[in-house]
Amino acid sequence: MATYSRSRLLLPLLLLSSVYLCGFGSVLGLKAASGPGEPQNPPHLRAVDPPAKDAPAAAGASQPRRATGWKLSEEEACREDLTRLCPKHTWTNNLAVLECLQDRREETDIAPDCNHLLWNYKLNLTTDPKFESVAMEVCKSTIAEIKECNEEERGRGYLVSCLVDHRGNVSEYQCNQYITKMTSIVFSDYRLICGFMDKCKEDINNLHCGSINVGHKDVHSQGEVIACLEKALVSEAEHQDRARPIKEECQKAILRVAELSSDDFHLDRHLYFSCRDDRERFCQNTQAGEGKVYKCLFNHKFEEAMSEKCRDALTTRQKLISQDYRVSYSLAKACKLDLRKQRCSLDTNLPRAREARLSYLLLCLEAAVHRGRPVSGECQGEMLDYRRMLMEDFSLSPEIVLHCRTEIEAHCSGLHRKGRTLHCLMRIGRGDRSAAVDSVCQSALQTLIQSADPGADYRIDRALNEACESVIQTACKHIRNGDPMILSCLMEHLYTEKMVEDCEHRLLELQYFISRDWKLDPVLYKKCQGDAARLCHTHGWNETSELMPPGAVFSCLYRHAYRTEEQGRRLSRDCKVEVQRILHQRALDVKLDPELQKRCMTDLGKWCSEKTDTGQELECLQDHLEDLVSSCREVVSNLTELESEDIQIDALLIRACEPVIQAHCHDVADNQIDTGDLMECLVQNKHQKEMNDKCTVGVTHFQLVQMKDFRFSYKFKMACKEDVLRLCPNIKKKVDVVICLSTTVRNDTLQEAREQRVSLKCRKQLRVEELEMSEDIRLEPELYDPCKSDISRLCPNVAFGNAQMIECLKEQKKQLSQHCHQRIFRLQEVEMSDPELDYQLMRVCKQMIKRFCTEADARNVLQCLKQNKNSELMDPKCKQMITKRQITQNTDYRLNPVLRKACRADIPKFCQSILNKASEDSELEGQVIACLKLKYADQRLSPDCEDQIRVILQESALDYRLDPQLQMHCSDEISRLCAEEAAAQEQTGQVEECLKVNLLKIKQEACKKEVLNMLKESKADIFVDPVLHTACALDLKHHCAAITPGRGRQMSCLMEALQDKRVRLQPECKKRLQDRIDMWSYAAKVAPAEGFSDLAVQVMTSPSKNYILLMIALSVCVLFLVGLLCGRITKRVTRELKDR
Repeated sequence: MATYSRSRLLLPLLLLSSVYLCGFGSVLGLKAASGPGEPQNPPHLRAVDPPAKDAPAAAGASQPRRATGWKLSEEEACREDLTRLCPKHTWTNNLAVLECLQDRREETDIAPDCNHLLWNYKLNLTTDPKFESVAMEVCKSTIAEIKECNEEERGRGYLVSCLVDHRGNVSEYQCNQYITKMTSIVFSDYRLICGFMDKCKEDINNLHCGSINVGHKDVHSQGEVIACLEKALVSEAEHQDRARPIKEECQKAILRVAELSSDDFHLDRHLYFSCRDDRERFCQNTQAGEGKVYKCLFNHKFEEAMSEKCRDALTTRQKLISQDYRVSYSLAKACKLDLRKQRCSLDTNLPRAREARLSYLLLCLEAAVHRGRPVSGECQGEMLDYRRMLMEDFSLSPEIVLHCRTEIEAHCSGLHRKGRTLHCLMRIGRGDRSAAVDSVCQSALQTLIQSADPGADYRIDRALNEACESVIQTACKHIRNGDPMILSCLMEHLYTEKMVEDCEHRLLELQYFISRDWKLDPVLYKKCQGDAARLCHTHGWNETSELMPPGAVFSCLYRHAYRTEEQGRRLSRDCKVEVQRILHQRALDVKLDPELQKRCMTDLGKWCSEKTDTGQELECLQDHLEDLVSSCREVVSNLTELESEDIQIDALLIRACEPVIQAHCHDVADNQIDTGDLMECLVQNKHQKEMNDKCTVGVTHFQLVQMKDFRFSYKFKMACKEDVLRLCPNIKKKVDVVICLSTTVRNDTLQEAREQRVSLKCRKQLRVEELEMSEDIRLEPELYDPCKSDISRLCPNVAFGNAQMIECLKEQKKQLSQHCHQRIFRLQEVEMSDPELDYQLMRVCKQMIKRFCTEADARNVLQCLKQNKNSELMDPKCKQMITKRQITQNTDYRLNPVLRKACRADIPKFCQSILNKASEDSELEGQVIACLKLKYADQRLSPDCEDQIRVILQESALDYRLDPQLQMHCSDEISRLCAEEAAAQEQTGQVEECLKVNLLKIKQEACKKEVLNMLKESKADIFVDPVLHTACALDLKHHCAAITPGRGRQMSCLMEALQDKRVRLQPECKKRLQDRIDMWSYAAKVAPAEGFSDLAVQVMTSPSKNYILLMIALSVCVLFLVGLLCGRITKRVTRELKDR
């Protein structure tokens, strides 16, 4: 056994002791050498502790004994037990025999007579004055050095007790060994501890902790009495009702005994007997002394093989340590100098009892470590062990047991081991279950977390350590074990593939409490303590202001982190980086923002009870911003405003968008200080192939949130805040602010104001905002709200992004409700005047714009694209989009800014009747343009307007869809007569040609009229007839090259060439020209001139104009001659009649 090997080491001392003891009859219970000659009985108890009446006489008490050489082994009362229990080599040494019998196994009984004999022997050893002489001889120099022991009264046993008390200061080897041996004797029975029985006699009886009379129970079980008192002491702190409070002097005595027994676990008799087998099982190779066995057993406390009795005894010991750190020998020794150096015992505001509390010691020394003051590595190692101990077993914190009893019984029973109960309480405190934690319990939990300080070393939290071991090994293996940044690394990987569910729960439970005290993040505290003191009026590390709510300091820090230089009082660079890091991590969960959770508790329950997935709660609060109570709205608005400046606060969005960031936004993402550039980049690249659904949804959500307040768009806010205050006061919603500023810019532009009222930087950012809003109809509430029913009815399966929904509504324009139709028309009017706002056009034709329109003004992009529409290099998709926009433009002159400007005088002059019937927000279905076409054929338009109508005629001649009147009136006829031509992908005027050829077959008069108008228009300009122009292209070049296009001049040239027999035209041209003549003739019959002006126009535009004019002139001459002749005849007749 280990105890016997220890005895062998002490053999020289024991022999020395035997020599001294053999000479003292009173010590041995025999006749003293200098005393009377009558034989003496074995020594009796002190007067204050009389023996029981039925106490058996000591064996051999009546027999005379020798004065020297008396051996316990020779006594009849103990001989049988000695033979049975103790090795033979120990029989010659009384102290070895005493140790053997004293440390026997619990289930092994010894005879009552032997018990009593041993008791008297130990009592006399500690009280006999002559025994003190042994101590004085062995510890002579030590006694002289220890003032208290040197002054003790001799002869009352106080000297030995004093030496035991100060054994930590004993340096002499022999004295130290002697005191160690005496300690094992003293601590075997509470009655042998000097002064203990006097102080605790009353409490022993009150608490029924056992008899104080010999014989009532096994003397060797008297250690149970101390154990009983210790349990009562720790229980008293865990219960509010103190029916039987232990007297203060007894409390001190109990803790003092526990402190004195902290060196060697043999001295705690109850623990020694309870854990003897467990010591052999777990700590066989651990040498006794300096509290090593205690620490070893503590480390194995929650092993499955640990006996419950030993576990309970260890827990009691740990609870005593939590009440007085000095009960831990290793902690008290390692931190003695550090406690003195850090002045941890000089707080006059605290009661002395509190200074001894383990939590006070830990807080004081942790404060020193966090402030960068030197604390020895040995002390820090001991602190680490006891911080881990507090986190492992909640029962070591009396405040937790006292204030959280209800929660533990209701939710956390059966989870006692390895810190699981504590994490269960933390989970309830965090609000992950329906039940809530009492505020006092919550405070107790926060105090415990602060004492244990797991933020400094995650290993302190065993439950977290075990749950996250696999994650740490894979995701955080680059960080040194035990580094505070491990927790930060785990937070970085929260909700990622590397994170496991159990680790996620344990991590969030711990972070909930760390987030409520900024000092529990050691890296943050180290880098920001100066800033916090300067800006947030903080106290020391272990000081707490009751007036400062949880999380207030960190809220103060992050508000200053995002201040501009103009606003002043900014954080230091290191602190700012750290604050941003933590803010990015904690934004993953609203519960990690104490201020947000407190103010928005009601709103979370009201609006977001079903939003339980990651990050959904904050999104929900942002979605319901207008519905929140004012205090919640304020904090959500502030956080959203910070997000707009630093979108990396939304860590889930950044993770989802990682591919597109790497591909398109890595330049801005690498900037340490984000100023809204990253979100702007994500919006601009929202529809790249790298963009996934999660990223798209996240970016769109943030765009929608930004619409609620212009301050939520950081770049817009910074660029336009002065303009908003000056031009748009009292307007808060971003969409309203954009409309206000855009209207101001547009008015200044139209009125050609000398100076724009909106600043240049604001105008630039305003353009960005307008472009972003054009991408999703939801970003324009004025358009979205009136069109909601139309969207669900007409475009149920169309996605919102990429302006697809807006495009769908445009295509279904004729079926829209009145209000939605009006809004779409207004939108198109804006887009046509400013094509950059036409998201689909700019997206589809992005490359073509770069190819053809790099030098074109932004407002002329569509015009440029139209001019290059038929280029061989034009992308088919872009060409199709251009055609769509041309069709839209031709429905109403107001959608064609160039035409509107060119014909501003002609439209009211010739088409006023149409304008009078039109409504402001609905299309005219091409009526005005049709009116202008007719006037073009009559050659009555102004030059600028004529040029624009010519372009429209040329375009619509190639594609019938560009003529809304023709499409509207002839759709049935086209389906019946020209279906094949209409189905062709490339429109080259074949549908129009088909209608002309089949003019006689057209049944609908309105359609016939439109075709006749086409024929009429083609007479005015050959370019309006693409089929004829293509057939006669070579002839035009050969015969009419010198003729200026327009006003029918080239057509007249061809007609003259056709009549001139000397000119040979191309067969195809000749055939087409003859067809046209026949058509015109038919048209003249079917649609005669409606008036003189119309007749004059027809003559002037006719290819036979010269012939007709000649005939008219000849007719006039003939009429004149006839009139002249008739006039002379009538004159002669009149004269003859007069003459009669």
